[in-house]
Amino acid sequence: MLGFVLFVVGVLVVAGLLFLGASVLLGRGETQPPADPERSPVELPVDRAVTGDDVRGLRMTVALRGYRMSEVDWLLEQFARTLDERDAEIAALRARAHPGPAAADADRSEEEPDV
Repeated sequence: MLGFVLFVVGVLVVAGLLFLGASVLLGRGETQPPADPERSPVELPVDRAVTGDDVRGLRMTVALRGYRMSEVDWLLEQFARTLDERDAEIAALRARAHPGPAAADADRSEEEPDV
């Protein structure tokens, strides 16, 4: 009978020590405070439009229980590709709406016959 009581006490002591160790190691369950909106480890340009290379250059901080890095990388690549396509389309539309001096000279030379 004494052996059984010592066994139960031993199991309770070991369980208590494991619980205490896990509590110290993992914290007491409090959540992290919200991120400060004025300070971010991710920086994007403020003086110009964001480009695909800006997005490709982003590096997120790694956390113990964060996102899967492969999924974040895939999403950033999709976002960068979308930005590149948007920029190319805007450039094409601007070129069509406001032809440059070379295009204007070509148009004038077609209109004026050579004498």
